[in-house]
Amino acid sequence: MKASLSWKQKMQFECQNNEHKTIIDATPEHGGDSSAPSPKELVLNAMMGCTAMDVVSILTKMRQEITSFDMEINAEKTKAHPVHFKTAELIFNLKGKIEADKAMRAVDSSLTKYCGVNYMISKTCQITFKIILNEEIIKTGPVVFIEPQQEES
Repeated sequence: MKASLSWKQKMQFECQNNEHKTIIDATPEHGGDSSAPSPKELVLNAMMGCTAMDVVSILTKMRQEITSFDMEINAEKTKAHPVHFKTAELIFNLKGKIEADKAMRAVDSSLTKYCGVNYMISKTCQITFKIILNEEIIKTGPVVFIEPQQEES
């Protein structure tokens, strides 16, 4: 993977990933204009996006009918530098003809094995999750990844 970044003005930057461009900015108290998400806000989006793609892929392979899927994330930052996420709760809100055990298995698979973004963040942040299926909480808990096997060189 490769990416590039160009400074635009004040604290605004344009990032390029292949043909995709993303603007990032800081809040006014940090010299920006809040014209775009901050880098930490984009990390939250990446945490949700990575696991959401896993969950939808797994549930689709399980032939579950998803009619709606939304996520939220609530994160708390440290006060001391380097400021990073101390805790984060991923909230999965699924609706449709989805069996509860399959919804739990899909989320568990993502959050213990597949989602590389949350795996990386879990090294410095305590991540928890909540699964809501058809407006009923069916599971909550901590995210505990299975450590990957070391690749042979």
